Amino acid sequence: PPGGLEAPPSGRREGGGVFGVIVQFGGQTPLNLAHGLALAGAPLIGTSLDSIDLAEDRDRFDAMLERLDLKRPESGIARSLEDAVAIAGRIGYPVLVRPSYVLGGRGMEICPDEPALRHYMATAVDVSGLDDAPILIDKFLDGAMEVDVDVIGDYETDPGAGDAGRSIVCGVMQHIEHAGVHSGDSACCIPPWSMARRVEKEIREIARTLAKELRVRGLMNLQLAVKDDVPYILEVNPRASRTVPFVGKAKGVAWASIAAKVMMGASLDELGAGEVRDTGAFAIKESVFPFKRFPGVDFVLGPEMRSTGEVMGIDVSMPVAYLKAVTAAGVILPSDGGLFVSVRDADKEDVMEVVRSLIAMGFHAYATGGTAETMRRHGMRPEVLEKIQAGRRPNVLDLMGDGKVQMIINTPTQTGWRTDEGRIRSTAVRLGIPMITTLGAAQACSRAIAAQRAGDWDVTPLQDYAPAGAGV
Repeated sequence: PPGGLEAPPSGRREGGGVFGVIVQFGGQTPLNLAHGLALAGAPLIGTSLDSIDLAEDRDRFDAMLERLDLKRPESGIARSLEDAVAIAGRIGYPVLVRPSYVLGGRGMEICPDEPALRHYMATAVDVSGLDDAPILIDKFLDGAMEVDVDVIGDYETDPGAGDAGRSIVCGVMQHIEHAGVHSGDSACCIPPWSMARRVEKEIREIARTLAKELRVRGLMNLQLAVKDDVPYILEVNPRASRTVPFVGKAKGVAWASIAAKVMMGASLDELGAGEVRDTGAFAIKESVFPFKRFPGVDFVLGPEMRSTGEVMGIDVSMPVAYLKAVTAAGVILPSDGGLFVSVRDADKEDVMEVVRSLIAMGFHAYATGGTAETMRRHGMRPEVLEKIQAGRRPNVLDLMGDGKVQMIINTPTQTGWRTDEGRIRSTAVRLGIPMITTLGAAQACSRAIAAQRAGDWDVTPLQDYAPAGAGV
């Protein structure tokens, strides 16, 4: 209530009782409510309101990154169609556009050219639900690797307290899917499975620098894209991310518990908390999707979050950990059978290694004309299928219905259930055929299938992967 209890600077209150509100454990919604809570007289426990505002306000945040000499994709804020076109023309296409103040990536879209941007701007206000919400426009780093980092800091929230405090990196997670897929939908791996050590070290230093600058007390999540081994900051959230429980299981440490104690006044030193070395195992977080409950719906992974749950797989082998994760998510990868491949032009060369590997394992490849031509140039001989719209039979839908296709690799060029691709994807969901829509997932699935065929994997209790001294 207004004029309510004031938490002492240390975060401790003598005599017990409630002395404030924690806004770090409820996703983005509590941060959006933070200003209103403060105006109502509710003291915020943990990271200060000014620090939350610094991370959330685009202009203040960009100024801070410039002062710290940290990179982020070129960006701008548009309040009209003319603004949007001018900003996109300046930073170059493709661009990632989204309404401000939305959750779960709702209304977020990648626009490859000006016509797509103009179409988006014609509907963006309705999508955001806020008549006066500006549109955030960022340069989209196509093909970049995306990374999540969770951090705990115990800095004093009063700027006059100096540099007292420190921060620790709970975990660095490399996404399986490329940048552009919402972090809640992308699979990710601890430790990073293909990132250069020097890049990971640089990312850890960036995370600690930002935690110190924002005077984080409790948890912070950092999202980055790595393009040509250069990290670019996408966003910083001064709160717990959905990844915190996953990082805790992967590292054997109750990070949420430590963060809560830090917010209440304890220091990391008092708690004996420190960064946990790699456990010797790979932990994979995989998303669970509801598409089977919506027959006929076309699904494509992108900036807007679609998943409704998460599972985890862990093993000393990264392919086996991924196999465990996708199996737990309800996807049964085949060991052989028919493989249908149809990918966008930008992915044709990169997917060849995956297809060659699967054919070597005994898969029979089907492909549409363009993908088949690329496969032939690489020495493979797929069975060529006509596009559905050509009207000739049999097509891929016929083969799927006859049980001749066990897996599909389709990186989308078109969306919507009325398109050929949309019909293929919705049919795959209805028939329970594994459908892979990103190049990163195709690469990981190929390795997982090889591990499955080898059959040399087992189940081990989660506790056996925890390093000595973990579980603070």
